[in-house]
Amino acid sequence: MPVENKTFSYEVEGLSYIVTVYEDPANPGQFLAEIEVTEGAMDVNAIYFGDDDFSGSSASLGGSLNMNGSRLGDEEVQWDNAVYVSDPGLGPDGDEKASYLEAGDDPLVWPLSGVTSLDDIDVLGIRATSTTNDAGSIKGVSEEEEEDPTFDKVGFGWIMDDYGIAAGVYFTEDDLPEGEEGTFENYVNHYVSIYGENEDTDPDADPDFNLSEVQSVIFYELSPVDGPIELFRIDAPEDVIADDGTVVREGGFQSADDLLDAYDAAIEGGALDAASGGDEGLELMAALSLDEVWDETMPSGVEMDEEDFELA
Repeated sequence: MPVENKTFSYEVEGLSYIVTVYEDPANPGQFLAEIEVTEGAMDVNAIYFGDDDFSGSSASLGGSLNMNGSRLGDEEVQWDNAVYVSDPGLGPDGDEKASYLEAGDDPLVWPLSGVTSLDDIDVLGIRATSTTNDAGSIKGVSEEEEEDPTFDKVGFGWIMDDYGIAAGVYFTEDDLPEGEEGTFENYVNHYVSIYGENEDTDPDADPDFNLSEVQSVIFYELSPVDGPIELFRIDAPEDVIADDGTVVREGGFQSADDLLDAYDAAIEGGALDAASGGDEGLELMAALSLDEVWDETMPSGVEMDEEDFELA
């Protein structure tokens, strides 16, 4: 499947499917919908699609192929285009009908007319009959699924200096369990599987290098020419101390959820956009970088530098 695509999924009790939309590599300018049933079965009769602007009149094939009343959340969908696939009813072909899909079948690939760019499709609808859900038919509406970003390399720093990680550990996608992609959640889970999450809640956690000891996380892209290129970083929060000197909230990432929440906030704040450059990007990158150099030292008797923790 081409890398540049959009994915839509739909699920009701007894039926689920995935639709992938992409430009035909053998026929530039022609866009295709690849429909795969992952649970149950359905007879695909029509494909509807459009952008996320629901103003104006809606396309409709009418009759039993209509998508009248289809909604996405609280909004009624306005469809920009609709493509006929088949008439309702399996007829003499039965489950051999070309548009009838069961879980495990090869996907149905169907051309979409009126599409000039993937940007034209934010919402996708499937009108299907002879379905295995209770109603026996669907007007399935799906919005584009956002795929989790993946990273070539992630560094977890226990001690930081002006250049980045002075002591810590690096992982690449190759270090993750077989078959796992380089999403940040997978990197965090891998880290926790080695060092533990927090020694206060996990007696088996490494007291010196568990997740709560991480001061900063750096995300890298690996360039064949320039080597590791820092994309952005996120820093652990500091202790919140009251006027009387008591610690109101302990700093650091106290759990994997803490770290993942900080990551989500950075992504929502435009960290990946910043990594692509531009003046606004540079300002955001500066905001995400370390505010100060940590003065902490390694545990007594342990001397380490960055090289000691680089994993091939």
